Amino acid sequence: MSHEHLFMQLYQAMYQALGASNWWPAESNFEVCLGAVLTQNTNWSNASRAIEALRERDLLLPEHFDALPEEELAQIIRPAGYYRVKAGRIKNLLDFLRQEADYDLDRLAREPVDALRPRLLGVNGIGHETADSILLYALHQPVFVVDAYTARIMHRHALVPEDVGYTELQELFTANLPQDVALYNEYHALFVRVGKGWCKKSKPSCFGCPLEVFL
Repeated sequence: MSHEHLFMQLYQAMYQALGASNWWPAESNFEVCLGAVLTQNTNWSNASRAIEALRERDLLLPEHFDALPEEELAQIIRPAGYYRVKAGRIKNLLDFLRQEADYDLDRLAREPVDALRPRLLGVNGIGHETADSILLYALHQPVFVVDAYTARIMHRHALVPEDVGYTELQELFTANLPQDVALYNEYHALFVRVGKGWCKKSKPSCFGCPLEVFL
């Protein structure tokens, strides 16, 4: 079986078993950007509580952050954990969005990905997964997001070494899948669902897993 065929088979098995993920849940692309930072080193439940706290204070418009002191922002996003660190990273991202596009994400989305991605990665506190989540889910660019779930599932199916790097793993998907924003979106979300439901870090529960047949 070719890699191209295998990668689509993996996707189809997860999709048929689990259905559409409808991810990323957000009311605006800017909210997605915030969520990409808030989910760092925590689960979505905690990040969503922080987003709701921002929503309650009408802080889901970028210009509303300009006069907000960083320490006050940190206290608002406490549910997300590492709140002082994340407040600084959000402020750094806001500075980037203002300087690059005057907060106009549609304008930013029209830039070539190859030029935009390195600049995003240059923002202090924005790593590969966060940058690519912003590019895919907020700016709707065909950038495949990989994470710990992706690496774990692929390694346990003997498709990558355990110490596979982010770039190497990402390139494996982009080389074997069509460049399609909707496909990349759903593929990543399905991996997260399988990772949480079956392919857990401590001990996998392979029975009933949508990808059990590929073991």
